Amino acid sequence: MTCQVRSATSSDSAGISRIVVAALRGTNAEDYSADVIAQVEKGFAPESVRKLIERRKVFVAIQGEDITGTASLDGNVLRSVFVDPVYQGRGIGRQLMQVIHGNASSAGVKVLRVPSSVTAEKFYAALGYQKIRDEFYGAERTIVMEKRL
Repeated sequence: MTCQVRSATSSDSAGISRIVVAALRGTNAEDYSADVIAQVEKGFAPESVRKLIERRKVFVAIQGEDITGTASLDGNVLRSVFVDPVYQGRGIGRQLMQVIHGNASSAGVKVLRVPSSVTAEKFYAALGYQKIRDEFYGAERTIVMEKRL
């Protein structure tokens, strides 16, 4: 599936929030407890997303009129890659990653890191990311991975 990927604007905040929450509840919930999911969701309320857009390079994937995915770049760290569960498995995540990799390379980033969820570890590994270590935030396990660009 080909979609358009563009920089996010503050008017995308509610749409980004919607897909992140849908992905957390629909996909990540298979690997994390309801308490962990609820805690992570708090960081993706529309107002929180608006603030992220001001601090990071945030991108959205668009299919027709709908936001179907998002990803962001924070220096040399890849963050918040989510695809709406309805659209998962159609290459949208890979398209977002191509844009992220291009932007990181243009900014002079040599090694890109990602704090991956358990759910996304295989996705990143398929793109050439290698596991560095596990980190735990209470009950939340995060897998730190990196890729040389």
